[in-house]
Amino acid sequence: MNDAKRNLSLIGFLTLVIVVITPYLGLSEHLAPGVERQIFCDIRLPRLLLAFIVGAGLSICGLVFQAMFHNPLATPFTLGVASGASLGAALSVFFGVSFSVFGFSSTSLFAFLGALITIRFVYSISTLNKGFSLHTLLLTGVAISFFFSSLILLIQYLNDMPDAYRLIRWLMGNLAIVGYDTIWPLLPFVLLTVAVVFYLSNELNLLTTGDEMALSRGVNVTQIRSILFFVTSLCIGAIVASCGPIGFVGMMVPHICRLLIGQNHRWLVPASCLFGGSFLIVCDTIARLIIAPAEIPVGVITTLLGGPFFLWLLIRARAPIS
Repeated sequence: MNDAKRNLSLIGFLTLVIVVITPYLGLSEHLAPGVERQIFCDIRLPRLLLAFIVGAGLSICGLVFQAMFHNPLATPFTLGVASGASLGAALSVFFGVSFSVFGFSSTSLFAFLGALITIRFVYSISTLNKGFSLHTLLLTGVAISFFFSSLILLIQYLNDMPDAYRLIRWLMGNLAIVGYDTIWPLLPFVLLTVAVVFYLSNELNLLTTGDEMALSRGVNVTQIRSILFFVTSLCIGAIVASCGPIGFVGMMVPHICRLLIGQNHRWLVPASCLFGGSFLIVCDTIARLIIAPAEIPVGVITTLLGGPFFLWLLIRARAPIS
């Protein structure tokens, strides 16, 4: 317990250092004070806040799915949520739909609806037979991901060049924003998810021991799982709708936090929020500076890091991952 507190404090301190330092990296020394202040307040600070919120949300959702499925590779992206959201965005671009509701563009709304419809469909398929099957859920999610990815490729091929390029950029995941308009619609979804997961952290601890053990301790497994499915799907749908799919964050961060904090979700939830937020800030800073003045989409950086991490998980596992 003392080690968990100490490591959580260390993560908090490192997060503070990252938040303070990274916005100033890459600022030109030759800018006028007024211009430099405008760049910092209207571009750098909103981008840093968005990266922290998105990183925290992705990490928490990955933590929840790994705990529920007892599978180190399980994330909402595994279940086809990202592919469903991406297909929704692709359809809005393909059919030329253009409108805005409460600050959400038509592309974002279609992506959000695509994520919700996908997770509902996958969950329904997994419950067709008696009870609830985790293996069926994961396999259905993988199958849906492949199918939707094929449809997205078809839409890209049929689109004209400007729309196809815009769609490709969106599918890479991007945090480049100006102002705070993107942050305010996203923030309630992430805050709700973090609050619900932290409130149910004891139930998550029991779910990691198995459904039978959780039932014997008085946990309504079906209800808790449904609640967690609902809030994490809302969170992932909102994140993908705002920034595009940013992969591997929800897989890497929970594992690293477990190595540092342990298995108790009472400590893992805040650790994953802090570490996930700071991790994505660092990735976005690298994406912004590595080929400056041009930028690399942050999803490219997280995927480059996530691929070797995925292989490390497979090599490290003493038993086959199932």
